[in-house]
Amino acid sequence: MSVTVENLEGLERRVTLVLNPAEIESEIAKRLQKLARNVKLDGFRPGKAPQKMVALRYGAEVRNEVLGDALQTRFIETIKANDLDVAGYPQFVAAGDGVFTATFEVFPVITVGDVGQIKVTRPTVEVTDADVDRTLDVLRKQRIHFHAVERPAQMADRVHIDYVGTIDGQPFAGGEAKDFPMVLGEGRTLPEFEGSLIGMKPGESKTFDVTFPADYFAKEMASKTARFAAVAKSVHEPHLPDLDEDFARFLGIHEGGIAKLREEIADNLRREAKRRIQSKVKEQVLDGMLAVTPFDIPKGLVAMERKSMLAHAVSDLKARGMKESDIKMNDDIFDAQARRRVSISLMLNGFSAANNIQAEEAKVRTLIDEFAQSYENPAELVAWYYQDKERLQDVKAMVVEDTVVDMILGRAQVTDEPTTLEQLMGKA
Repeated sequence: MSVTVENLEGLERRVTLVLNPAEIESEIAKRLQKLARNVKLDGFRPGKAPQKMVALRYGAEVRNEVLGDALQTRFIETIKANDLDVAGYPQFVAAGDGVFTATFEVFPVITVGDVGQIKVTRPTVEVTDADVDRTLDVLRKQRIHFHAVERPAQMADRVHIDYVGTIDGQPFAGGEAKDFPMVLGEGRTLPEFEGSLIGMKPGESKTFDVTFPADYFAKEMASKTARFAAVAKSVHEPHLPDLDEDFARFLGIHEGGIAKLREEIADNLRREAKRRIQSKVKEQVLDGMLAVTPFDIPKGLVAMERKSMLAHAVSDLKARGMKESDIKMNDDIFDAQARRRVSISLMLNGFSAANNIQAEEAKVRTLIDEFAQSYENPAELVAWYYQDKERLQDVKAMVVEDTVVDMILGRAQVTDEPTTLEQLMGKA
């Protein structure tokens, strides 16, 4: 029989499905008979329970299974016959006498607008010797070591102290420590406290006051003044490792020394700059495409994406040590992100299908090789991607996305903007 497709609000559609009650009852009876041959009920050997008892125990469950299978089959037949591209899952509602309605959403028909209106600012960067020097400084500071000295403590020194703090003569929680280490100038304690330690020699005692700020995280301490009695146990001055072959070997460069290390740092910085530029450009292109391409978004897909993002966030917080009972959030907070993700996915799929864009194997391998360049054993990472279809599919999706972005860039209004590496990295 022909089926009428009702157009509801937006992308919602509804169809009426008619099942044959006699066929449903026949299928239920067949499944119950098959079940009775193996089922075990209390007081009966397996397969010997009376049919009526089996039907009483399992009848409702079997009926739901049969109805579900029949509805799914009829629904698939209907959407195929009517060429409907269903997004998400249908909702079935019984209307009586074997009649059901199925309400669902369809994918929007997407036609990307005038991409010539899109404006993109593309950063251009040259990696300089100064950029390499800054990176080397960071690497050295990450491997700093301290030597004990007998002089007064100064900024950047590491001091070990014993201290006891009181407020109005009474001790308070967290106000006492033994052999507590801190590097002066790192800002890990209150500035007044840290500043009071400058000038102390090993073995010297000192008493000083510290006023907690009004916005202090421990509200019971906010705006109060504590008196601390401190003893400097030791003072250590920082030493940076020398820029020599030993330092290069420590970082995995066994031949070529510092010159080779600088070369590798420059290459890594160029790769990171390229990645940052691609990311910034891609975001502008995708935003521009969305701006010129209005379309309805299936609510069901957004809801599914929100739930997925919530599950990922909860899993991440649990991995960081939080108890699930302490995680108070719902998927509403991910609504904007979920809508954007779904919109971009639908738009890219529509555009790539309309323009016959596919992930070329050569481009997939090139992208994987780029990922692998910064690894000590690139071949292992390449093999890791090709060993898993899902991982490989993720890369293919990136290739399609990059191909779309490149195509749009060829039509959009692109302005190159020279910038420094620090500005690109958000450090200037």
